Amino acid sequence: MRYLIARRVSQVGIMALYIAAHVWGLKILEGNLSSSLLLGTVPLSDPFAVLQMFVAGSMITMDIFIGALIITIFYGVIGGRMFCSWVCPINIVTDAANLLRRKLGISHIQKRVYMSRNIRFWVLGLSLVLSFLMGLTAFELVSPISILHRGLIFGMGFGLAAVLVIFFFDLLVHENGWCGYVCPLGGFYSLIGKFSLLRVRHNVDNCTECMLCKEVCPEKEVLFMVTKFSETVKMGACTNCARCIEVCEDDALGFSIRSYINKN
Repeated sequence: MRYLIARRVSQVGIMALYIAAHVWGLKILEGNLSSSLLLGTVPLSDPFAVLQMFVAGSMITMDIFIGALIITIFYGVIGGRMFCSWVCPINIVTDAANLLRRKLGISHIQKRVYMSRNIRFWVLGLSLVLSFLMGLTAFELVSPISILHRGLIFGMGFGLAAVLVIFFFDLLVHENGWCGYVCPLGGFYSLIGKFSLLRVRHNVDNCTECMLCKEVCPEKEVLFMVTKFSETVKMGACTNCARCIEVCEDDALGFSIRSYINKN
């Protein structure tokens, strides 16, 4: 459970720093997940939000550009969708829904609802088109991530409805439905992390083909090499959540640094 605990500490800790900046003036991390200031000096900007601003015709100041560049490089190295499992507060909501889903034994419902993982890229594209046509950041207006972030700081209010919609969507309609299939931010970060260095690696010599890793993985297709050969995860969709590493009792999975020299 060490990775699960570490992820929750990371998610809750980051939100706590935002709240502390607003409530007590502790300016370690201030702003929000779209635009932040670290230690009162280092700008941090969500590159997807900045891209929406750009296509909407907004002026991109140097600090916003530098902030987006910092985040892009950071997630480009460690894995873009690491944001989804280690930072995003919505992940806690969807994990809770999926845990309850398993406890209630209603996972069979997923078999009746087909969803393509490409939906998130269509939503991503639509967000950019609407941003261009409307002259504003379209996804940021309705983003449940931003809604939950603001709600935790200023009070939930009607924002609770958006969070509940995602919770019940994942509970009753499709496991990992929002994060794995719909969220355009996850799709965007999967593109950033496609060539990242930090990867999960499979050792076929240790693998006993128990398939526990695929049972818990929210993006099962990234573990394409399990039972077949030793390989690192190549797909940017991997969230580096380490669920597969935690359940593997054969020491067949673990983090490694991707080698472009050996092409693995």
